[in-house]
Amino acid sequence: MGAPGRDSRSGGRLISFLRGFHFAAQGIAYVVRTQRNARVHLLIAGLVIAGALYFRVSAAEWAVLMATIGLVLTAEVFNTVVELAVDLLVQYQDPRAKVAKDAGAGAVLIAAICAVGVGVAVFGPRLWTLVFGARPFGP
Repeated sequence: MGAPGRDSRSGGRLISFLRGFHFAAQGIAYVVRTQRNARVHLLIAGLVIAGALYFRVSAAEWAVLMATIGLVLTAEVFNTVVELAVDLLVQYQDPRAKVAKDAGAGAVLIAAICAVGVGVAVFGPRLWTLVFGARPFGP
């Protein structure tokens, strides 16, 4: 029996909690290792972060950029989950399996298109000024 007021199982709960992070990291590593598009998205995320550092974007812009990167990468992970689950559960050609996989890929496409819009909004005026030396709209 442990000391009064102390739960002897708390160490076990902490270890279990930390194991959850390990398992999540394994899942992310699997996606990065096996999914070409995830690697492309990570490369683009790195370029976006480098651009944000170069242009010294505002805190609000950082928040929007990080949320957008998170959205795209999360969509990619969920798409991988859908593909793996469908492959595991469907052993024959089923049109519903194709729809499930296509819908998962469509979610990634929607997130990526929105990310491009965010990138244009944040970096467009700065790139315009860098290339042409004048603000695109106004003095």
